[in-house]
Amino acid sequence: MAEEIVSQIVPVNIEDEMRTSYMDYAMSVIIGRALPDARDGLKPVHRRVLYTMHETKSFHNSAYKKSARIVGDVMGKYHPHGDAAIYDTMVRMAQDFSMRYLLVDGQGNFGSVDGDSAAAMRYTEVRMTRIAEEMLADIEKDTVDMVPNYDGSLTEPAVLPSRIPQLLINGSSGIAVGMSTNIPPHNLDEVVSGTIALIRNPELTVADLMEYIPAPDFPTGGLILGNAGIKAAYETGRGAVRMQARATIEEEKKGERAAIIVTEIPYLVNKAKLLERIAELHKDKKIEGIHDLRDESDREGMRIVIELKRDADAQVILNQLYSMTAMQSSFNVIMLAISRGRPILLTLKDALLEFINHRKDVVTRRSLYELRKAKEREHILLGYQIAIDNLDEVIALIRASRNPEEARNSLMERFGLTEIQAKAILDLRLERLTRMERDKILLELEEIRKTIARLEEILGSEAVLMDVIVGELEEIRTRYGDKRRSELTEDLGEIDLEDLIPEEDMVVTVSAQGFIKRTASAVFRSQRRGGKGKAGMQTREEDFVTDMFVASTHTWVIFFTDKGRAFRRRVYQIPEGSRTSKGRAMVNLLSLAGDERVRAILAVDDFNPGPSFVFATKKGVVKRTEVVLFKNIRASGLNAIRLDPDDDLISVRLANEGEHILLFTKQGKSIRFAIDDLRSIGRDTRGVRGMTLKSDDCVVGMEVLTPGRQILAVTDRGYAKRTEADEYRIQRRGGTGILAMRTNSKVGYVVGMRSVIEEDEIILTSSKGTTIRVRVSDISLIGRVTQGVRAMNVADDEQLVAIDVVVDKDDEQEETSSEPKAPLAIEDMD
Repeated sequence: MAEEIVSQIVPVNIEDEMRTSYMDYAMSVIIGRALPDARDGLKPVHRRVLYTMHETKSFHNSAYKKSARIVGDVMGKYHPHGDAAIYDTMVRMAQDFSMRYLLVDGQGNFGSVDGDSAAAMRYTEVRMTRIAEEMLADIEKDTVDMVPNYDGSLTEPAVLPSRIPQLLINGSSGIAVGMSTNIPPHNLDEVVSGTIALIRNPELTVADLMEYIPAPDFPTGGLILGNAGIKAAYETGRGAVRMQARATIEEEKKGERAAIIVTEIPYLVNKAKLLERIAELHKDKKIEGIHDLRDESDREGMRIVIELKRDADAQVILNQLYSMTAMQSSFNVIMLAISRGRPILLTLKDALLEFINHRKDVVTRRSLYELRKAKEREHILLGYQIAIDNLDEVIALIRASRNPEEARNSLMERFGLTEIQAKAILDLRLERLTRMERDKILLELEEIRKTIARLEEILGSEAVLMDVIVGELEEIRTRYGDKRRSELTEDLGEIDLEDLIPEEDMVVTVSAQGFIKRTASAVFRSQRRGGKGKAGMQTREEDFVTDMFVASTHTWVIFFTDKGRAFRRRVYQIPEGSRTSKGRAMVNLLSLAGDERVRAILAVDDFNPGPSFVFATKKGVVKRTEVVLFKNIRASGLNAIRLDPDDDLISVRLANEGEHILLFTKQGKSIRFAIDDLRSIGRDTRGVRGMTLKSDDCVVGMEVLTPGRQILAVTDRGYAKRTEADEYRIQRRGGTGILAMRTNSKVGYVVGMRSVIEEDEIILTSSKGTTIRVRVSDISLIGRVTQGVRAMNVADDEQLVAIDVVVDKDDEQEETSSEPKAPLAIEDMD
């Protein structure tokens, strides 16, 4: 037995076998499952479902039949695959949000645009729609080839006769092996018009055809933006259709808020997921100004209500929704279909020609079938005519015959009839021999001869044949044509998110524990020097504010961490918070490591060659790197400076040729040197010594000096002093520096310094989040080796931790008083 089995084993090369088997599988999927036929626009499973419904007489005017019965017949007779896949196919053909022209009339729950699934097949019922019956019209007239089913027990159509251009009006999508198709639906009226125009003038180009078929027409309506991608798709078979939801803005009325009303969404967009996305963007404060979100859709149609806050800009929010959600999306067109047994990428003209040629073949075969049947009938009627003309003799001959066979032979011999004619005369009922019936037979013979002449004319002239096709298409257009649902509009280009964001000054605040927020600068106003201030940020007991700066919403912000890494964001990408909110955890905005903290934040308008970033570390190391090297910062950040194991980055500043660098230390030492002393080097490098420090000292600040500016330094006990920059003499980089501010237990240690002019204002922040805004002119201009004056009252259990300069104060509101005006603390103007 074993020897017998061994003798039947045929060795093969596994590489050859894998190649052959995979190609067989790939072609089976491509031809037999995933891609539609270019002629009737159907995949095999769709064709089998419709043919089965035709066989079971599930017509549009008949009773509904259980879906499970149709699925069972399809699976058992023609499609030996899963019942769920067959049912899903049938369900989609019954969904008015999936199909432009329904092929299945469903009764029951067939799903929704929210992504709800259909009820089980045992509950739902189906029948064909009227337009689906046009797909199978004349199938009994030998118009298409019938091929054996999967087990050879039955036959099924290789393609449907299809009077309608199904491939274009309902489109198709599918993923095969190594290829896929994605054909959008179109308006039947437009497609038929284009088809007729191409029949009349085969020389029409795609551009000419687009006069009739300007764009796809989606079942969910919406807007189609521009035609550049559409033209590419129609000319090459590949392109993209930009779709947009139809939305209107309802202006604010008495007792009602302004709202954005969405009544149509792009094709294939899940409404429920769209609402979830809008809610998520609102929650994350990526889209602000939304007060409420409701889905008021009902049987009358779709209605999504996005209610806005009182001060919200409706157009800006609508544009943000288009930019950040599926309210604006693209349909990627791949017009791939099976033609003559091969997958072919079709242009618009190719797709129409495939349908036209198919209809030519169908009408020709139908005419041949009808001509054959008409001649067969004519042949019998001619026999009837002979019998009627010789009625008495025929009756006598039949009566004299002993049996039917003798009668048949006698008729054939006496009148020259064929066997078919003789048999038909013998089968003729006596009532047909009345004068009225005899007249009907003669009239029918006359009509049959006209029919034969007409059919021979169709088969003998292509022009007449095409007239028949055009006539049938015009009937289809009259019967099923409707108005376009998707409105074709001008494409104004990609929405640039930056253009949607109002440009305004923002105060960006960062805390020691990594919280960040932006707040409109308009909520701050000035207070006299020495005032107590107002809370500018809620912080945890152990947290405190470490940095604050003012920048436009459109400005780039570069974040430098103590680990020497850099990140980049726009100001508007930073979550907005109220004056007292604590902000958002930086780890949710930047990809920070667990113990990584932001130590420097710079606003950069562009990344042109020329300017440089100057880095300073706690241990006195400095480095200069061109800004242009930071133009492309990935979301995960990049290394900006290589640090020693025990060192941290404490400051980064922008600098240009000819400017000077000033380093300030905790114990009041400083060193000033020319930026030319620093050679520009690459990003991921260590740098050089900028200042020699004592073991218990460290660098706390760095500034880039320009002529006419002053140096303002502050201590942790709230003392500040302003000194002319010229009093800091230029030294060689790497020295121990000079004394710049006296420090002691009363004054405290230096925590920061800034380069200022007299017209500037500064914001001071304490470890408890208290902030105060002070005019620089109210801080005495004194010598270098001094302790300064009190700028902020600091409690015993808190410290001053941050200083920043307010650059633009022209728009700031000032307090009106008979007393001299003084700098103001951050205070809520509402």
